[in-house]
Amino acid sequence: MPGFFITLLPLVGLMIVHLFAGKLKFLEGVPRSIWLSGAGGVSVAYVFLHLFPELQEGQEHVQEVARQQGLSFLKHHMYLMALLGLVIFYGLERMAITSRAAGKGGADTPPPAVFWIHILSFAVYNALIGYLLHQRERQDWQEVLLYFVAMALHFVVNDFGLKEHYKERYRHVGRWCLVLSLAVGWMVGLALAVSEAATALLLAFLAGGVILNVLKEELPEERKSFFSAFLVGAAAYSLLLLLL
Repeated sequence: MPGFFITLLPLVGLMIVHLFAGKLKFLEGVPRSIWLSGAGGVSVAYVFLHLFPELQEGQEHVQEVARQQGLSFLKHHMYLMALLGLVIFYGLERMAITSRAAGKGGADTPPPAVFWIHILSFAVYNALIGYLLHQRERQDWQEVLLYFVAMALHFVVNDFGLKEHYKERYRHVGRWCLVLSLAVGWMVGLALAVSEAATALLLAFLAGGVILNVLKEELPEERKSFFSAFLVGAAAYSLLLLLL
């Protein structure tokens, strides 16, 4: 029962982030808010200093399963999954940008089909984050807290990117889909545990997705992002992770 609440409270916190992040008006506008850049830095630091070392450990489990299945020629399964996560979300972002540019009647939002493909993809992404809460809990409460902080700040970054693409459609429908998917993923994790190899592959996919979803918001020149804020966020959270 204690483990149940250890993951339930962060889940509720992440759901609240999706519901209210868009109401933080001080984060809007150009140049990009230093707080969004700092949040992106924290998320990337968590991936490189916390998830990637876990992936190295998980690679041993994946290689053993692959050897048993006769797939030992694939030596870098973990990094292939990270690459897959990065490529998928890059493709989704390009699709949204291209469809906005080609909007009919001067509309600055992608068509409904693109919206649903994008939102459903992020719903799977969120379900994965909700599911992996239980994997953090298997280690200790400190792992859950570090994961929660990194993902909560990552959600703020994601919300502003999705709201920019889809405007009111995201506020009225999209964010609720993402909130619901978090809960669904968490409930699946409560009822179903997968092998260490499968967990490692899911973490790798998440790592690739986080990196892409942060950098796609920081790199475009028109955003006028603050590298200094990104650097401070990454450095501060890196120092925290190294001290713990």
